[in-house]
Amino acid sequence: MKSTTDPKLRSFIEVSPDSHFPIQNLPYGAFRKKSGGAARLGIAIGDYVLDLSVLEEKGFFDKALNGDSFFSGEIYLNKFMNAGRAAWTAVRETVSYLLNESTADLRDNSELRDTALIPMSQIEMTIPVDIRDYTDFYSSRYHATNVGTMFRDPNNALLPNWLWVPVGYHGRASSVVISGTPIHRPNGQTRPDDNAPPVFGPCRLLDFELEMGFFIGPGNDLGKPIRLADAEDHIFGKVLVNDWSARDIQKWEYQPLGPFLSKNFATTISPWIVTLDALAPFSCDGPVQEDPAPLPYLDSGKNRSYDIHLEVHLQSENMEKATRICQSNFKYMYWNIRQQLTHHSISGCNISPGDMMASGTISGPTPDSYGSMLELTWRGSKPLTIAPEETRKFILDNDTVILTGWCQGDGYRVGFGEASGKILPAREVL
Repeated sequence: MKSTTDPKLRSFIEVSPDSHFPIQNLPYGAFRKKSGGAARLGIAIGDYVLDLSVLEEKGFFDKALNGDSFFSGEIYLNKFMNAGRAAWTAVRETVSYLLNESTADLRDNSELRDTALIPMSQIEMTIPVDIRDYTDFYSSRYHATNVGTMFRDPNNALLPNWLWVPVGYHGRASSVVISGTPIHRPNGQTRPDDNAPPVFGPCRLLDFELEMGFFIGPGNDLGKPIRLADAEDHIFGKVLVNDWSARDIQKWEYQPLGPFLSKNFATTISPWIVTLDALAPFSCDGPVQEDPAPLPYLDSGKNRSYDIHLEVHLQSENMEKATRICQSNFKYMYWNIRQQLTHHSISGCNISPGDMMASGTISGPTPDSYGSMLELTWRGSKPLTIAPEETRKFILDNDTVILTGWCQGDGYRVGFGEASGKILPAREVL
């Protein structure tokens, strides 16, 4: 077991057992003080953020990083992500050492502590990565089967290619936003009556999609694919993703080339990036891939995933507290993140530092584990009760959707925080 993930580790900073940010996690993010100033890069520990630029300027990373600078003056993590696994490991080990309850360097230096450790109540999170490109996959067999059952043939729900290829589409990087950013209901064309021309106006069937994403560290050259065995060296870490979807716009536009305006208006991510090192203790078997077996370039012999508990909560403007409407798990994903990355690059496509890839909707085997309103309400035919006098078929204006997730350890959690967004009314455009 790696020393930084030892369940017995304790920080000199008090961290409650249900906190998402114990010393075993150490996720990366970007923040800005509410009092003003530029964004900075940090690591979450309990209810505090550790300012990495302060540690770098004090020389704590000099030996580990051979004097290289990755945090001072930077507002995005791209430079550090591109540095590769050796740099990631060096910083993680250094920070873990400094936060350890038995290490005096930071613990007993009150001036340094007051400068480097900032209460989360005094900051606001900013987008941590300059996202160059964004691809969204469609990798949950349960979700694909549900959609195929609803819209095609219940006896032949999966399309012929689905068990052979990690299906994906190119999303819109410019509209990826940080948790807490309000989202306006999109306008677009829909065709509610198949016997009449389409109409223009606000989406009426707005949905969330419970997903997880990962960020690319070092990229690859054009024409040089990333092998499956090397994929992890290109993956920096994971976040929660809500791929907001306008179902009625999607229905009208998706043939022949797939999603367009129904997906490009907003994608919400959680602010903290959890590294694969932190997730390593929670590696688990994924779904069996035997019938058919993946083609050789996608076949590692055994499908490996991560045991990440996921939840979705919904809160209307009339509710004091959000209601949980979904419980799922990342381990249900049929195609894993290594296969997704390898397939994406197998054509020779060049992947760049900061690129984001998302899993697609994460649905499980039971109705309460479905990762979208489309499935939870079965196309609106089974309204969902969210409060004694409130039901939902799809998302309404002023509703807030909150995604959260964590890995449960022995007395601690490695969590992702939240990815939340409130839906505002559509803007008038005519």
